[in-house]
Amino acid sequence: MTTRDARGLATTAESEEESVARYLQHNPDFFERHQALLAHLRLPHARTGATISLVERQVEVLRERHAGVEQKLAEFVRVARANDALAEKVHRFTRRLLRARSRAEVLEQLEASLREDFDAFHSTLVLIGTPAPDEADQHFVRTVRADDPCLRSFETLFASGKPRCGQVRDSQREMLFGAEAPTIGSVALVPLGDKGSVGLLALGSPDRDRFHPGMSTEFLARMAELIADALTSR
Repeated sequence: MTTRDARGLATTAESEEESVARYLQHNPDFFERHQALLAHLRLPHARTGATISLVERQVEVLRERHAGVEQKLAEFVRVARANDALAEKVHRFTRRLLRARSRAEVLEQLEASLREDFDAFHSTLVLIGTPAPDEADQHFVRTVRADDPCLRSFETLFASGKPRCGQVRDSQREMLFGAEAPTIGSVALVPLGDKGSVGLLALGSPDRDRFHPGMSTEFLARMAELIADALTSR
């Protein structure tokens, strides 16, 4: 037999299998009309390799599908609960900012909420403008002028106007977190105001996976709007 003949036989076999598969799809009652054939069909077990009946194989497939559906449902429930918990934290965060009567209180409540509600123990707020006397004691606030060279490395972030999570340059990490920079494994950068006109909020974590590029930034964007509105209205 030549190679061409062998290829021809393989092609014919594949064609016949496809025809059989199509026929069974269009005639689901085939085995009801040929029950004797059904009793003689044996299939290898997916895990053990032992032969089982077609009915047993169907039950096994259904169990596997059911298990897959259960896993997906459990994941949906987990994500929903996590989102509910996060929404509750943002709600408390919003109320803190609404109760603040001055800009100084906004900064105080902002830092407290990040630490107490979100476990963000490494946070820095970079504001663009002229430092105010009552902001001098806010240890996590740094005010810089719009033309400060340290802002140049954040131009891409400001241009996008969207939060970004993941790794940052060493120079950016040092500028944001100072002496704590070597302990920071991942960072969330949140521009405040239109194109970062108000400033930048940076959240750091020793965990390299806490703030990763694939995570959703929807809640961070909402928090950015709340912070910018609270700072510019007082």
